[in-house]
Amino acid sequence: MPESPRLDSAGTARPDSATAGSVPPDRDTPERDTSGEQLALAGLPEAAPPDQPCTLPRKALGSEGRAARDPVAKVLLEAYVPHLDRVFDYRVTAALDDQAVVGSKVSVVFAGRKMSGWVVDRVAHTDVPEDRLLPIRRVLTPLPVARPEIVELAQAVAERCAGTVADVLRVAIAPRVARVDKEFAAPEAAETSETGVVNADDDAAVPADLSAGPASDGAADADPTAAPEPGRAPSSPVEPATPGWQHYTGGLEFVASVGRGEPARAVLEVLPSAEDHDWAGLTASAMATAYAAGRGAVGVVADHKALERLERALCELVGEDVVVRLHADDGPTPRYRGFLELALGKKRLAVGTRSAAYAPVQDLALVCCHDDGDVNFVEQRAPYQHTRDVLLLRAQLQGVAALFTGYAVTPEALRLVATGWAARVAPDRADLRRFSPRIEATSDSYNTARDPLAARARLPHEAFRVAREALKSGPVLVQVARKGYAPVLACQRCRTPARCQACDGPLALSSAHAVPVCTWCGRHAHDWRCVECGFTRVRLSTVGASRTAEELGRSFPQVPVISSSDRTVRATVGAEPALVVATPGAEPVASGGYAAALLLDGNQMLARPWLRAEEQTLRRWFNAAALVRAGAHGGTVVVTADQDRAVGALVRWDPAGHAERELRERHELGLPPAVRTAALTGPRDAVDATLRDLRLPEQVRVVGPAPVEQAVGNGADVPDAELRSATLDVPSGTSSARMERASERPYRALLFFGFGIAPRVTLALRAEKARASALREHAPVAVRCDVADLL
Repeated sequence: MPESPRLDSAGTARPDSATAGSVPPDRDTPERDTSGEQLALAGLPEAAPPDQPCTLPRKALGSEGRAARDPVAKVLLEAYVPHLDRVFDYRVTAALDDQAVVGSKVSVVFAGRKMSGWVVDRVAHTDVPEDRLLPIRRVLTPLPVARPEIVELAQAVAERCAGTVADVLRVAIAPRVARVDKEFAAPEAAETSETGVVNADDDAAVPADLSAGPASDGAADADPTAAPEPGRAPSSPVEPATPGWQHYTGGLEFVASVGRGEPARAVLEVLPSAEDHDWAGLTASAMATAYAAGRGAVGVVADHKALERLERALCELVGEDVVVRLHADDGPTPRYRGFLELALGKKRLAVGTRSAAYAPVQDLALVCCHDDGDVNFVEQRAPYQHTRDVLLLRAQLQGVAALFTGYAVTPEALRLVATGWAARVAPDRADLRRFSPRIEATSDSYNTARDPLAARARLPHEAFRVAREALKSGPVLVQVARKGYAPVLACQRCRTPARCQACDGPLALSSAHAVPVCTWCGRHAHDWRCVECGFTRVRLSTVGASRTAEELGRSFPQVPVISSSDRTVRATVGAEPALVVATPGAEPVASGGYAAALLLDGNQMLARPWLRAEEQTLRRWFNAAALVRAGAHGGTVVVTADQDRAVGALVRWDPAGHAERELRERHELGLPPAVRTAALTGPRDAVDATLRDLRLPEQVRVVGPAPVEQAVGNGADVPDAELRSATLDVPSGTSSARMERASERPYRALLFFGFGIAPRVTLALRAEKARASALREHAPVAVRCDVADLL
């Protein structure tokens, strides 16, 4: 009886080892054609044939049956069209019951297309007929990334800004990283991903059991989602010190209220040049107080420089292991890992830029914001919400404390004080005089009498003298308005602005010997000629930071010149004598403080056609002057502008007084922040149709529509930005005639309305956006609320 072949480990039949490789002599062996085969090396084992694919019948979607408990999921689609801004019901199958938790991200079928969304609720019943209720296709992440309080906050922001909830959640929820999802899933639940319930593609679902932390923690028996008990910190931190708060009236009382978990709200005017504290130390101590009480806190700043200072100050008080940093420049993996640590309750302290206002901190007690007047707090995508408004809504919805700090005070922050929503926390005048630097104005009568040409000089004699004396003891800060070398050029003969011959954009110079280049299209103007007089030479209408550094280098040949602007922003400088030329917002922090600061181009910043020109200029002056040493240690600030009100507020160091005067004037004129505003931007016929169909209260004041001018920008911290032709998103399926109308010159209408009727106005705007989006009657109209940066 012949011997049966042996089976190898792969289940493949192989001949017996005794007969392998030999042929009986009584059998003829047919010859094989081996011309196309690869030669084998002697002594290597024979390769086994590949496994045959297992062909199992594919299960129909939803054939596993309904979930035993709450089988209906309320799903908010990740769709950015207004008419889909609502929840839809989907069936939860038994296989996905443990994974489709509230807050998880899922994949569903909507109108025949695969779309993603978030499960915002699980209910037992629905009004949708059973035969029309589609099942959830699969779970993308079973982790609760969209926590209920964050979804509620997103809905409130969307209602306030007349936007969609999905647009807000796009900013609030960190982009998903599948590998990080797996780190936070239980190791024993890995078998779930191999059962065939979910597809194994690049965004496949991960196990749903959350009873253990990430594999790197090595604590499989611990529950990372179990939050510490209220009133008890997770790691028993030491009660933090509160240095500096004793200098402020009501400061210690506010910190004590935060420790008790009370919803105290404060607007803090930070002392300049204080030796024992700064704004970062004050914010960090308040956040550490909330953490010591077993609660959480969120701190939001405008840029990475401020983020580094706040993170360093907070880590010195509580340690690095309990602080999460949320910043887009850190990369998607660390950002999503920190986001999950907050969402699962592993950490309770979060610091970051705009998106950190939505940080899913559990048991939140305090939200903080520094320098709320910075234009970087305005979201650049729809619905264009301001971080200050997001934090105000969050503090109101969750009943937590709020702290707004800054060297300057915005009219919006002062309105919170005037309405009684927040308390003013300010230093005593004696402490203010002791810590503030000495401030000189070259436009006062004393300096004008000594130097009659001071008003015409960009660097007056007094500023030159102060810089020369201060360089003997430390660095000197020079603040200029514009970046680059020469951001604006003009004809040398007739002073006509130099424009590009291709797109009519402004020309600029990047260096002394460079060819003028268009700041819009990037073309080089080799053969430029003035359109008025035909002259071929240009002059520098405006001098930027690079040109200023070059001129100061010639005036002080033995002193190093450091530039901090545009792409070369520096965070810190040493205490050695140096000239530091920086644009607003890019001033580095000097070790031991600057010996002096020269605030140049003040008249240029004040002359911008912008409602907030004076307010923003003064804010930049306060922020720069706060980096200078106290007057008792020789610190001096020289301002070259000649505007009485702004310069007087700086000399007196009275940010609240200036903000109060601004708020009073805007109440009289009906301008924000005394009222709320909305801007409708789009083609003329679309804006007219939207205004016609809107059902607005009679108290709403409508201005326009008027064409959008291509003028110098809105006073952002990059003041040489210019508004280009607006491009409007046209939905797919739009007719060619409507696309032509959408490409027309945009028009804008402004709405002014009071806070009392604001909910009715924003509700009407949202309803009209949804109706127009569903019917596609005209080209899209962009809606922005609270548009003080456009006025």
